[in-house]
Order: sequence, then structure tokens, then C-alpha cells
Amino acid sequence: MTAADLQKLPRRPPDHELAYGDDPNQVAELRLPTGTGPHRIVVLIHGGCWKAEYAMFRELGPIGDALKADGIATWNIEYRRLHQPGSGWPGTYLDVGHAIDRLRTISTTYNLDLARVVVLGHSAGGHLAMWAGMRQRLSAKSPLFIENPLPVRGVINMAGTIDMRENIAHMEELCRDTVVTDMLGGTPATVPDRYGSVSAPALLPLGVPQRLIWGDHENFVPRSLADQYAAAATRAGDNVRLIVVPNTGHFEVAMPTTSAWPLVRDAIRALLQP
Repeated sequence: MTAADLQKLPRRPPDHELAYGDDPNQVAELRLPTGTGPHRIVVLIHGGCWKAEYAMFRELGPIGDALKADGIATWNIEYRRLHQPGSGWPGTYLDVGHAIDRLRTISTTYNLDLARVVVLGHSAGGHLAMWAGMRQRLSAKSPLFIENPLPVRGVINMAGTIDMRENIAHMEELCRDTVVTDMLGGTPATVPDRYGSVSAPALLPLGVPQRLIWGDHENFVPRSLADQYAAAATRAGDNVRLIVVPNTGHFEVAMPTTSAWPLVRDAIRALLQP
């Protein structure tokens, strides 16, 4: 399957579309299940090589619909993407942080359970989800630092970059653009601190449960890199599990209509348990 198959999936309008900043891309879709709550919530972060031309937040609407039917609220965020003004370093990362923290200001209105928040991302969004799980480890001197980030119960990375210092040439070949070096404004040799502040292996242990969901036909981020990270994070004391979906490629893991979905749904449910 391809990105076009993901984009063609039917989705329902969200219950609310709310801003978390002044830029037109600093918005998110809120979907709420029936009942009074408090509602468990999953933050959704879409992929698309971090590029505006490739994807936008509505692509994860079908997952939002599926979780709503399962009694789980979702906060499906948009963010500034390459090459929109303010995107890349540090803007894209700050957008993700501010979007997640916006849940604090809407939680009373929509009866959200801030003690049970999970962040899920696909592809480039999987990388951003991993970063959301590590941002409490950042130095106060980092341009990405946001004081008192909202704690999350876990992170689910569906086939997303874990270490931005690895696999650069392959990612940029498949994305048909210099997306990694554009995101960070240079190479690992020229801006090493930037790469270190967004690459999970550099900040272990993260102290947050992590689930990595990979199709066995994954072509963007090699399975070997996920294996290596899971082993290193486990040695560091983190709760990490790699879930490999048979007969599945890069895009199927983000589709609630494929065999990957029960595994994704079960990982979400488990992380949201008391």
C-alpha cells in the first residue's frame, strides 16, 4: 500500500477543531466518545516526511474515528511542516510540545483525563511522538525546552525515525528531499547538539513506556534499527516493546482497516490502563 491508500480512507468530521497557537497550522482535531468522561486521550501525530506537500493531520482521522468508537478521545495535531515559515528547528518540535500541553487548558471543558494520555505517531510523526516522550529529559538551556511538560503514560511509534543521526541518506532518498538535514538545519557533524536533543538513544533512559510497531515489510526505517534501540533502551531500564506485524508495510500500520490495527489498538488500551 501507499500514502495514497492512507489518504483515501474515509473519515468523519471531528467534534471540534481548536487552535493551540496563532499560525494556521497550529490546530488540532478533538474527537470525543459518548459518555461524560473523564475521557482517556490519545494524541495523534501524522507523518509525511515532515513535508507540507506530502501530508496533513486529517490522514489520521480514521484512527481518531476508530478510537472514538472504542471509547477513547483523540487530539489529532497539525504542526508547521517543511518548508512552511517557522518549520524545522526548533519550530516543528515546539509545535508538538505546545499542542500536547494545550490539553491542560481544554481538559475541564471536555472532561479529559490528563492522567491517562498516550502519544501515537506514524512515520515522521512517529519520530515526533518519540520526541514528545523524551522532552522532559531536555536541558533547560535547549531551544526545545518547555517548562513542566504534560506527562504522558506512553509513546507509540509506528515506523518512525528513532535516531535522526542514523539512516539519513536512505530517508532522504525515499522522501525525495533533504528532509532530515532541513529539519535540523545541518548535518550531525555541523549541529550535533540538535541531533542529540531529538534522538532517543542520546537521552536514555526516557522513563516513559514505549511501543514500537513495525511491519515486517517496512522500507523507510529498517527493522534492525528498531531492534537495536529496543535492546539499548531495555538495558537502560526503559519499558520498551517492539511489535512486528506480519505481511505489513510502512503505511498499513497506520490504517484501522488492516491486520495491524488490533495490535495497535491493544497497545493503546494497555498503556491507558490504570
